[in-house]
Amino acid sequence: MESLKISDYMNRHPVTFTTDMTVAQAVELFLKAKQIGGPVIDEHRHVIGFLSEQDCLKKMIEATYLNEYHEVVGDIMHLEPLTVHANGSVLDIAQQMTHAKPKIYPILDENEQLIGVINRSDVLRAIDNQLKSMYEKGHTRMV
Repeated sequence: MESLKISDYMNRHPVTFTTDMTVAQAVELFLKAKQIGGPVIDEHRHVIGFLSEQDCLKKMIEATYLNEYHEVVGDIMHLEPLTVHANGSVLDIAQQMTHAKPKIYPILDENEQLIGVINRSDVLRAIDNQLKSMYEKGHTRMV
């Protein structure tokens, strides 16, 4: 298989969050973007955490029981998220995704700054495109 670069399939305009953003604001962004998770970044676009819809859902359920809704992203984000680099291989991420929990990986440049995200759908699309291309070229068997 030809090399499938992450940079060719990544979302270059992902929803991002800050630690001081309220969970309510984060939920609004999730709903507008139809993204299930996203990186939490600092003022230099360094990834300092990760927030998922599931994290927000847990807090929203708690808020309905407690009748309080004041949590911020920094209170519930996951620290030290797994990240990848843009020049990495889609196939390597695919392998990781079969074993690790993340469904979305923040993508960093050479300065460790966020430049995008890649999710399972992006990875599936990349592999599917590659397989279709191979089939169209007459390959009947994959190695």
